[in-house]
Amino acid sequence: MSPITRHNGELHIEEVALAALAERHGTPLYVYSADSITRRYRAFTDAFGGHPHRVCYAVKANSNLAILELLARLGAGFDIVSGGELERVLRAGGDPASVVFSGVGKTVAEMEAALTVGVACFNVESKAELDRLEAVARRLGRIAPVSLRVNPDVDAATHPYISTGLKENKFGIPVADAPELYRRAAVSDWLDVRGIDCHIGSQLTRLAPFVDALDRILAIVDALETDGITLAHIDLGGGLGVRYGDEEPPSVAAYADAILSRLGNRRETLLFEPGRWLVAEAGVFLTRVEYVKENEGRRFLIVDGAMNDLLRPALYNSWHRIELVGTPAAGQQAEEADVVGPVCESSDFLGKARRLAAQAGDLLAVHTAGAYGFGMASNYNSRNRAAEVLVQGDRALLVRRRETLDDQLALEQLVGEGLGGGITARQANGDSR
Repeated sequence: MSPITRHNGELHIEEVALAALAERHGTPLYVYSADSITRRYRAFTDAFGGHPHRVCYAVKANSNLAILELLARLGAGFDIVSGGELERVLRAGGDPASVVFSGVGKTVAEMEAALTVGVACFNVESKAELDRLEAVARRLGRIAPVSLRVNPDVDAATHPYISTGLKENKFGIPVADAPELYRRAAVSDWLDVRGIDCHIGSQLTRLAPFVDALDRILAIVDALETDGITLAHIDLGGGLGVRYGDEEPPSVAAYADAILSRLGNRRETLLFEPGRWLVAEAGVFLTRVEYVKENEGRRFLIVDGAMNDLLRPALYNSWHRIELVGTPAAGQQAEEADVVGPVCESSDFLGKARRLAAQAGDLLAVHTAGAYGFGMASNYNSRNRAAEVLVQGDRALLVRRRETLDDQLALEQLVGEGLGGGITARQANGDSR
């Protein structure tokens, strides 16, 4: 159930009018529903009933501290891919013992931080990473819990940029290489083999790829058992799709039934890493029409939101539903138009060929914007990043203020007439003379 509804002609999120939020906080603006996230989280974990499981929210989907705090209070674990995401989880009150650390490029510093706070598991993606993690663990005198991310070579039938389970993707360890790496990890004094991990892609709208991947993973689990290596958990990643337009993704109940039916009497703990499924439909992006432009028969609504605010349409050609927040002005008819931003790129659009009864000054709502929206925002064209608001019932809280130019420029400095305060080439090369 969407948290966005229309009352007396005006769009609301939960019980709060979106127009009022735009008036108070300005645009562009991200707004999220706490109740929607709560419902989705409970639906996901309830779907797996009594089978041992843990839902580890994929922080990359939306890393706002208030959302992480909300999920931590609900009992969620977290899936992270950087030291920065680990720090966000900790500051939001997340339990490091519920954190799984994924990603192909973990640095020594990130490994040290994660080992020091005691994360639940490292999802290791290569032999080189396993060797590095073992060396870091030995130096710190801490045993590293590990799970190998295996690439099952399953076609997720999604956008190629968010497909992660094929052999040509950078993620994971080939199935053929996994047994030897498990044996290598099992005999180490500094590695503790905990489980197996796979993640085949994002925004999947069919169950078959999930089931195919699970079957291949279970075959590995059984082979390892024969070798005397028993795994405590199976991490099936995330990827369950949501509805942006006319997609018909499976329900979380159907997803759970498909997974559980394959497990039989197995009792390994299941880990899941949903991100988009938990937060996408909870969010809306508000933007205001600055100009209406006609260009040789083509109509453009030029808005104050841009690709630097919401990158998905430009990056993936993704479709988001866009509608007027209020009611059309008297006599204003719906016309086809491209909704575009002010950034100096032809790819700067939020939607193309949309029928909207909009004029300059009107407020538009871009739906299903709670995932991979603000987290992928940038300062391109020196634009300030948007503010973020979290709503619950009839209450709204600003959870990230709008960025200012002073915020943007704070990390930079002028050099005046020269680089007198800089370092010499010799010093840059490590010579202190």
